[in-house]
Amino acid sequence: MKLILGVSACPMGVAHTYLAADSIEEAGKDLGYQVKVETQGASGIENKLSSDEIEKADLIVIASAVKLAGSDRFQGYEDKILKIDLQSAIRKSKQLISERLAQVNQ
Repeated sequence: MKLILGVSACPMGVAHTYLAADSIEEAGKDLGYQVKVETQGASGIENKLSSDEIEKADLIVIASAVKLAGSDRFQGYEDKILKIDLQSAIRKSKQLISERLAQVNQ
């Protein structure tokens, strides 16, 4: 299974959180991956990533302008994490994910 995970969060936890999540999901699907994106926003954590999913993921995209809740879940997986700002996630997810996947899969 080819899997990309994402986490998006912004200070207000409304528009940019979900715009980034949508862009990550669309980019991953365009690249032929299954995608799951956790959002951390005004409604709390939605679509929470499990430790099993984190372990199996090919890439974890973190698009955040705030400290993530539960960020300790990603310790030990730094080699497959792509940290980007929210605007980059919204505007250039496919390009940035493609570049990072090429690095991870070398």
